Amino acid sequence: MMGDTTKKMPREEFFRIRDEVLRGWPTGAAVAPFEDGVRRQLALPPHKRFAQAMAEARKAGRTLLQPRAGVALVEDHIRLLNYLAREGEADLLPTTIDAYTRQNRYAEAAAGIQRSEAAGTSLLNGFPAVNHGLDGCRRVVESVDKPVQVRHGTPDARLLAEITLSSGFSSFEGGGISYNIPYAKRVPLEKSIRDWQYVDRLVGLCGEAGVSINREPFGPLTGTLVPPCISHAVGIIEGLLALEQGVRSISLGYGQTGNLVQDVAAMVSLRELADEYFRRDGHTDFELTTVFHQWMGGFPEDESKAFAVISWGAAAAVLARADKVIVKTPHEAMGVPTREANACGLRATRQMVNMLAGQKLDAGPTRAAESELIKAEARCLLERTRELGRGNWAAGAAAAFESGVLDVPFAPSVFNRGRLLPIRDDEGFVRIYQPGNLPLTPDILAYHAARLAERARNERRSLGYQMVTDDIYAISKGRLIGRPR
Repeated sequence: MMGDTTKKMPREEFFRIRDEVLRGWPTGAAVAPFEDGVRRQLALPPHKRFAQAMAEARKAGRTLLQPRAGVALVEDHIRLLNYLAREGEADLLPTTIDAYTRQNRYAEAAAGIQRSEAAGTSLLNGFPAVNHGLDGCRRVVESVDKPVQVRHGTPDARLLAEITLSSGFSSFEGGGISYNIPYAKRVPLEKSIRDWQYVDRLVGLCGEAGVSINREPFGPLTGTLVPPCISHAVGIIEGLLALEQGVRSISLGYGQTGNLVQDVAAMVSLRELADEYFRRDGHTDFELTTVFHQWMGGFPEDESKAFAVISWGAAAAVLARADKVIVKTPHEAMGVPTREANACGLRATRQMVNMLAGQKLDAGPTRAAESELIKAEARCLLERTRELGRGNWAAGAAAAFESGVLDVPFAPSVFNRGRLLPIRDDEGFVRIYQPGNLPLTPDILAYHAARLAERARNERRSLGYQMVTDDIYAISKGRLIGRPR
């Protein structure tokens, strides 16, 4: 069991650890002192502050557009971001970090930079921010005219956060669960949660100095048929851990399932449930916004079909009243997209967002029932996690994954039980086929079983792994539900 780690990290402990973190790679030495980073953040013009953009979108009822993007060299990365802002009409800009940096393998990232310089093109799948250091990252922020967020996938993001936030990046994605269980194999949750509490304390200290940094837990997790109650529980726990460390701008995300009713119900329930749990834990001074991730699973190789998937995700985001949508590209099935393909995905999304602006999807009985079901399921998971941790969310989360109370389907981590299996029902809702050790009530489990039995009868086949596999690949083959041919 972890110690009482949900309490705010004392300043003296934070700065003691900070000295160690900044010695982790030579570029860390340029970050100190802390006050310099605060001054850079305070000098940002209002239109380049991520937290402010999200809050204004929420108040205005707008859905902001943000792509994923990152290349190895600073000037190339700047040109890419400006292209996506200009040609793609992006409202918010990303800096997607390369795979070596995500694993804290900075020497290999440095070699990738050298190879990229020699080749004249990026040979890394993202931007190696730690290696470029304070100067390179500052050039990125200063050279674009939109708020910029760090997007990555790092269990230990402490040095990355120090360098990028000190440089003027005003939003930082991820969390100790969402950037461990779906991304890493052998990183203990106790370690990743504690390392991310450091990141959140850094953001909280910035807040105490008058700087609002946006924090966004990674909502989709594995992005593969994740039941909404799972992603909701993880996001809310990471939100609670962040708030405890002094974070005030929180954006909770959700990955599209493909069933419009379920997706809208999930987004509505996420906002309501997060607000409920945040306030129950005594937090009142926070700005809660939401993020909708367009389809994270397999894409069709045909570009025209891929645009249909992108547009469906755009429509769902607007109808669900998401404050931000993370946009995919028509080259998802082919690897790293070109900047032109990335801009095309943004423009297709922009068209749909503009067309649906002001339209509403009536809250009929099916959507209302689904929203209540998701909240009931998530409460089962959250309450048992709270019990396991005796009120300590960090300890509870580690114990919940160890016992299978929390379980992410298809995750690589050895600290994830992996016994939960989802299948779509006959209408395309993601349902729970094998619950593993999830502490759901008998009536909830019976409902899932009945919905799945209905599909099995209609397809005249048994529930099983083949149906799971069929659903995983269905959208890439042009369907939502993996029906037998």
